[in-house]
Amino acid sequence: MAVSIQSLHEQVANTVREGIFAGKLAPGSFLDEAALCEQLGISRTPLREALKVLTAEGLIRHEPRRGCFVNEVTEQDLDEIFPVIALLEGRCAFEAAQSIGEADLATLEVMHHRLESAAREGAIQDYYAVNLAIHEAIIQIAGNRWLTQVIGDLRKILKLARLQQLNAPGRMAQSLAEHLAVFAALRARDAQGAEAAMQTHLLRQREALRDLARQHLGRVSPATGHPPAARNTA
Repeated sequence: MAVSIQSLHEQVANTVREGIFAGKLAPGSFLDEAALCEQLGISRTPLREALKVLTAEGLIRHEPRRGCFVNEVTEQDLDEIFPVIALLEGRCAFEAAQSIGEADLATLEVMHHRLESAAREGAIQDYYAVNLAIHEAIIQIAGNRWLTQVIGDLRKILKLARLQQLNAPGRMAQSLAEHLAVFAALRARDAQGAEAAMQTHLLRQREALRDLARQHLGRVSPATGHPPAARNTA
């Protein structure tokens, strides 16, 4: 059965997106259309449709007469995104607290036990995975498709930044305490408490990233005697 242009360009968008998230296409790098077409075995039409999708998602930018480049996330971008996603995920926690059932709570309790185990063992990557699963579970419990869509779009931008906020000293223990506060509010069906706790959790992530950026800028380069250039990853 022939693959339609629509489904093909979605497949191409997924492939390029995964390459960006995996770091194979670095922030700021030029997307060579001819090379991508040859690599993927496709024509220019589905590739250009895929690039339009990724541009709309904010993962790449198109510069007239130059082409497409992988977007770079700046500190200003993070300052602007985190308050927005804190409001949105806070609203998800609010709505989840209003509709959460016993089965949902049982599932979240198991997930929080896993989160505690990862924190106790200092297993950062395991912690990240469970942390994300908890956030997604709360969004699913809220059941608001508009919140889900907008949060998903913003999370793609944050993923592009390849953030590592748990590397900040003491951040994992702080993050765990924040998660437990959200869970306690959900268990109590305290919608306003869950909203406030989730907002605090997201905003403190930004604070941790800012602290890491300051530490990075404070390091002096042995070769130059000056701090190295700022980076957007943490």
